[in-house]
Amino acid sequence: MISASPPSCVRDGKTRRLPVRCPFCGHPDLKVVDSRDSEVGEAIRRRRECLECGQRFTTYERIETVPFYVIKKDGRREDFDPPKLFGGLKKATEKRDISPERLQAMVAQIESELRRTGRVEIPSADIGEMVMSRLKDLDEVAYIRFASVYRQFMDLQDVRGEIDQVLSSRQREKAPASRPR
Repeated sequence: MISASPPSCVRDGKTRRLPVRCPFCGHPDLKVVDSRDSEVGEAIRRRRECLECGQRFTTYERIETVPFYVIKKDGRREDFDPPKLFGGLKKATEKRDISPERLQAMVAQIESELRRTGRVEIPSADIGEMVMSRLKDLDEVAYIRFASVYRQFMDLQDVRGEIDQVLSSRQREKAPASRPR
């Protein structure tokens, strides 16, 4: 299986697409036999046949995403790093009954939401709040763990304050709505 979109070449300041070539004989004349979305929906899977040697192979076409940057609290800029976000979530949910697939989905959802904003630079605080709101709904213990690092709790009073907020919001959600008379 070939996982490639046509390579590009920059010549005279202009970007030119180079044709896909047969991986067996190198010939550029191909025909698309079948085309469909991949299982995940992030790419288009194309079955191609070489018109020279007759061999078939698969290519995937993906949208080239524009990188965006995270502005850290100290002003540094870093590339947005989904595996780093996943690692933080994995630590917060350690020994909790939350599958890695669910965490991956959360990372993908956050990345997608960030891309939809159209911003190229995103403050780390915005990402942290997005994670916190999702973790609060998913698992309160994981939320407290993440909050303790993200909000840099200094002592047990800080932790207790956050726990009290979680418990009081849970109480409000469970309280029956009062009926008008």
